[in-house]
Amino acid sequence: MTSTYKIRIVQSMSELNAAQWDACANPQVNGESLSVDESIPAGAASCADPLKERYNPFIRHAFLQALETSGSVGPKTGWTVTHIVVDDQVEGKIVGGTPAYLKMHSMGEFVFDYGWADAYQRGGLQYYPKLQVCVPFTPATGRRLLVLPSAGEPAQHALVLGLRAWREKIGASSIHITFLTKAEWDAMGKEGFLQRTGQQFHFINKDYGTFEGFLADLASRKRKMIRRERKDALAANGITIELLTGKDLKEEHWDAFYFFYTDTGSRKWGKPYLTRPFFSLIGESMPEDILLVMAKRAGRYIAGAINFIGKDALYGRNWGCLEEHPFLHFEVCYYQAIEYAITHGLSRVEAGAQGEHKLARGYGPAITYSVHEIADPRYAHAIDEFLQKERAYIDESNEEYAEHVPFKKGE
Repeated sequence: MTSTYKIRIVQSMSELNAAQWDACANPQVNGESLSVDESIPAGAASCADPLKERYNPFIRHAFLQALETSGSVGPKTGWTVTHIVVDDQVEGKIVGGTPAYLKMHSMGEFVFDYGWADAYQRGGLQYYPKLQVCVPFTPATGRRLLVLPSAGEPAQHALVLGLRAWREKIGASSIHITFLTKAEWDAMGKEGFLQRTGQQFHFINKDYGTFEGFLADLASRKRKMIRRERKDALAANGITIELLTGKDLKEEHWDAFYFFYTDTGSRKWGKPYLTRPFFSLIGESMPEDILLVMAKRAGRYIAGAINFIGKDALYGRNWGCLEEHPFLHFEVCYYQAIEYAITHGLSRVEAGAQGEHKLARGYGPAITYSVHEIADPRYAHAIDEFLQKERAYIDESNEEYAEHVPFKKGE
């Protein structure tokens, strides 16, 4: 580690300079270029990947601070903020950081380790607290070890040292870094972390130009199915769609959407994660990164979905409704997202966790990545054996799903 670097733990994003954090999180739009010349030398265990770097709204200072300020994360919710930051003491600025939380449960992560916690309990050991590196409640791939390109591998290594030292000091059972990039996954594997894969379904935009261009790429039966679903979802029920972003987002929209969100969340998992103030905060601080799809019938909003806009991707996150209508969920969450991505030249849509039903609607299988460091070597060995088998299963599953995508065969 460079001798001018200092590692510290912060308990709130408000303690940090927003511009300096964002320069590490999304350097291509916040002060440092991600040119090939700034890449890490070949063979280094680095997660820097300049050619594939993309703007990601979820690791912005504004998004993470909104989670904290709104009370969506914090000790009362079992997400105690404990971010790791690396400062260059000579230059007087942040050169690395990672969003980290001390967890007393495994909810809101979407990479499931309940079986590991049960095994610890059966062995008479404490699995919680654990140290979790992620964006809370957000199963979307993005960088997790955020470093300035000019700081490179030394700053990244300092973050790993900081995570390990902090885990040991607080007596956590483990470190978990979830939904990180493939480059980071490879790098952390070289650092000795256990490697895990998962599965989602993403839409890939093949320069379609229009939604009809996308439909033309599908098998005839699937093309007819989607057209029928879109018609039945809207015209048959007198429903219209509004797409809201930027200055068009108003408190009345957040009021309606939050009602949808809490109703759906209560029915699915008992308690919604995000508080009402969270939506107002992001609406104020990052409206250009938000696409709110709202469905209206008989003069009132009846359903909605929130998406976040990256440089080349649209990230679908939460949905809810007041009225049940056939195929409305598919229209609001999937087809509107595909159409927006095509219209705005985005390369893909990531529609969140799970959902095999997405396959028939133009979304294909995609691999997600996480890494884990288990302090107890006995459990680490057992979990490693499990993960090897799980990775093989995920690979086989992805190959099988790829054979059943709805596109024309041979194209």
